[in-house]
Amino acid sequence: MNSTEIDLHKELKKHFGFSQFKGLQEKVVRSIIDGNNTFVIMPTGGGKSLCYQLPALVLDGMAIVVSPLIALMKNQVDSIRSLSSENGIAHVLNSSLNKTEINQVHKDIASGITKLLYVAPESLIKEDNITFLRGINISFVAIDEAHCISEWGHDFRPEYRNLKNTIRQLGNVPVIGLTATATPKVQEDILKNLDMPDAATFKASFNRANLYYEVRTKTKNIESDIIRFVKQYQGKSGVIYCLSRKKVDEIAELLQVNGIKTVPYHAGLDAKTRAKHQDMFLMEDVDVVVATIAFGMGIDKPDVRFVIHHDIPKSLESYYQETGRAGRDGGEGHCLAYYAYKDIEKLEKFLSGKPIAEQEIGFALLQEVVAYAETSISRRKFLLHYFGEEFDEVNGEGADMDDNVRHPKKKVEAQKQLKLVLQCVVDTKQMYKMKEVIYTLIGTVNAVIKSHKADALSIFGKGKDFEDKYWRALIRQALVAGYLSKDIETYGVIKITEKGLDYIKNPVSFMMSEDHDHEENADEDIISAGKSSGSSDEVLVGMLKELRKKVAKKQAVPPFVVFQDPSLEDMALKYPITIDELSNVHGVGEGKAKKFGSEFVALIARYVEDNDIIRPDDLVVKSTGANSGLKLFIIQSIDRKLSLPDIAKTKGLSMDDLIKEMENIVYSGTKLNIKYWLDEMLDEEQQEEIHQYFMEAETDDIVVAVKEFDGDYEFDEIRLMRINFISMVGN
Repeated sequence: MNSTEIDLHKELKKHFGFSQFKGLQEKVVRSIIDGNNTFVIMPTGGGKSLCYQLPALVLDGMAIVVSPLIALMKNQVDSIRSLSSENGIAHVLNSSLNKTEINQVHKDIASGITKLLYVAPESLIKEDNITFLRGINISFVAIDEAHCISEWGHDFRPEYRNLKNTIRQLGNVPVIGLTATATPKVQEDILKNLDMPDAATFKASFNRANLYYEVRTKTKNIESDIIRFVKQYQGKSGVIYCLSRKKVDEIAELLQVNGIKTVPYHAGLDAKTRAKHQDMFLMEDVDVVVATIAFGMGIDKPDVRFVIHHDIPKSLESYYQETGRAGRDGGEGHCLAYYAYKDIEKLEKFLSGKPIAEQEIGFALLQEVVAYAETSISRRKFLLHYFGEEFDEVNGEGADMDDNVRHPKKKVEAQKQLKLVLQCVVDTKQMYKMKEVIYTLIGTVNAVIKSHKADALSIFGKGKDFEDKYWRALIRQALVAGYLSKDIETYGVIKITEKGLDYIKNPVSFMMSEDHDHEENADEDIISAGKSSGSSDEVLVGMLKELRKKVAKKQAVPPFVVFQDPSLEDMALKYPITIDELSNVHGVGEGKAKKFGSEFVALIARYVEDNDIIRPDDLVVKSTGANSGLKLFIIQSIDRKLSLPDIAKTKGLSMDDLIKEMENIVYSGTKLNIKYWLDEMLDEEQQEEIHQYFMEAETDDIVVAVKEFDGDYEFDEIRLMRINFISMVGN
């Protein structure tokens, strides 16, 4: 049958009720009807499933659709059945069926009623299924979610790898691969694995112009920031993704406590609860779902207004898929991701137990995520470049829907440096990944550089005037600009393009943006830990600091004993005007609020009135008390004078974590008497010396204190003494 012989618009209207095809659909449908091997790359929401459903209904015989998800199969079968009076027009064949149901499926197929058979790859490779299907007239085999074939995809399934051999056993049938997300590397992998290099390939644009992309630094105040953000979308639908089930439950509970209608969704909940929560979200009984990536595969809710990533995902494919759940109705969708490099390190740790090949792929994918989070160029351009698509960041659709474009970073001329990078790639014979290119430029020797004798090249060390961070940003931007490329075969190895070779001969101006520095203060101690992610009222911060100085003088204690800087900044963001509200400020507990708070709330109340400030009452984030059990345990254990290592061990904490918890407790205004433990470590004279130091110090920064004592005391000894000092003097 030839597609020109069929009135496709008539068939479309008859079966689906649409009068018009969307995007590339018509071309794809014609290719399939003409019997071509076909490869379709189309973002979610682009109408991918119609591309094979319509040809299946029009062609003689039955189409087989391989899909990885039982829930998705059931949804699609239901929607096809709703188009026909024959219930058997579409069937599922998978492990969820009993013997009677399987017999019914076989009967409908044999009698020619069934036009679409959905199978899981595990079911398709079963010998008895292959034997049965060999006797059936098969129009084509469609492989949905084809990225599952590639180890470079975000959802690799080993059972997909063998599909090619299974399909061969069914005879010479056309193969259709469909995916909603694929980088050039994944595309090559799919075509190679399905043995169809000649496939007619159709690729829709991956640009979702209505999505706004934003990345924020992940601080200790992330929960307050999320609540503030969600409350701006009161009554609107949103999804929050977390990596662990534990975090999903914590965030869901926190949102509920703060008056946001929320449900959790993860694989730890039973199927009934998951289905109920999914329905509540679809039916708008709740506004927000907090989920692991187990959520959303079968969801097609058009009006999701925001997608938040509490944790950065493992790959840009995952990120693109998950953010793609926003704004399917064409309305704006806000995609907000929180990023801290320590999350990447955590993900790297997860990879360490896996086979080497898998680790290498995992690390390479993570580095792309890091590059996206840290880049200061258009995030849309960066993302589309990753998917092999060019984007005009000035006139392209949705060009300003991006935090980097709306708040651009400073640009610097980098013509000479770009030429140096390109020359370095040429001189090192295009064999290196980014790390070795940078090492060559800044003059650092490692095993790879030694073995290739790159340290003997004239270019070695020519870029040592700039840090590795600078070169990393420049190489990333040169990749996006098309002067360099990543080799598909040996992913990660940097090659020079024709455009790059031409640039070496004819360099022109190249304005480079400085990358974001998402690092929080490197010092691990409590003082740097609570920077608020909103922007504080600087005038009020100054007034609060003056008041703190006055109160400290009156009490004869150093100012940091009264309130720390992050607490003052949080006050200048939330404007608390009662003692109750003050105790919800970062690092301020009930005790501290009562002891020092009255003058501070009085000052803030006056300031709010004088300046006609509309107070964000909803910014006073209520705590779920999730940590109160641990806090109570620590206080009681110290009251019983238990050894600190034993307390830590009982709760599975490291010593560092325990000390952090103790710091939080005393800085919030609760007394901890750890004199019994200090007596084990330090004599009276030493304790007196450190106590006196803090009494006169302008800051309680531990690093400053360690330097002051010139190594006489251990880091943790000074931290514990500071806890004791705050407890005795301030609480």
